[in-house]
Amino acid sequence: MANLGQLERSVMQALWDAGTPLSAYDLLPGLAGADTGKPLAATTVLTVLSRLEKKGFVSGDRSARPHRYIAMASREDHVAELMHEVLGDAADRRAVLERFVGGVSSADADLLRALLDRR
Repeated sequence: MANLGQLERSVMQALWDAGTPLSAYDLLPGLAGADTGKPLAATTVLTVLSRLEKKGFVSGDRSARPHRYIAMASREDHVAELMHEVLGDAADRRAVLERFVGGVSSADADLLRALLDRR
């Protein structure tokens, strides 16, 4: 899941923000010039959506034209999965968790305690 390019991440952000299915044409205005300052072609966005669909990030509805796409999981699910992947790759999980906890704010530490207590 972590292997998303910049344009893929931008498309996912737009889909998550919208919360409803969008077509490539719906996505274009928010993506135009994101990296290069040049407008993107609809075919570029369609290619990105196709790749995201193959990776399991989006689902496409092809029952109407233009096709519409929606995120398969929430932004929060994605971020949590990334955190699990990073932790899973760690040789010393305790050291990673200690560094993570040492870098969170007091409010986040309180939230983590409360969530762990509920578990």
